[in-house]
Amino acid sequence: MSDVIDALLAELGITLPVAAAPAANYVPWVISGSHLYISGQLPMEDGKIAVTGHLGRDVSVAEGQRAAELCAINILSQAKAALGGDLGRVRRVVKLNGFVASDPAFIEQHLVINGASNLIAKVLGDAGKHARAAVGMASLPFNAAVEIDAVIEIA
Repeated sequence: MSDVIDALLAELGITLPVAAAPAANYVPWVISGSHLYISGQLPMEDGKIAVTGHLGRDVSVAEGQRAAELCAINILSQAKAALGGDLGRVRRVVKLNGFVASDPAFIEQHLVINGASNLIAKVLGDAGKHARAAVGMASLPFNAAVEIDAVIEIA
């Protein structure tokens, strides 16, 4: 299954980056029983935050969706690192928690987090269909527009 996932990522033009190191006093992931908990991932690309600012003020929904996609790519990167390089061990993405830096009047957080949900489902198929939350926040670390964490059931 890992080869199928790797082939699909290549077909989509996605190269998983090296899993990012934590920016503070926490670990990037924890395995407990049959669950992998991935710490919040920011929209990192080429070693820097790719999308900054607040939705509804200085970031469009399309830009926010791209930020969420980058978060999903980084979630997959952390999962691959946690699972010894074998994404085929993913049984199911149980839940994504999406946090969107939002102007107080912005109410389309769900559309922004669709960027991550759509990518995860496209890459992992049925195993990528998940429960989720999409929450507006006053601000996020490093002025990131989006942050997403994940709970994944593993083999």
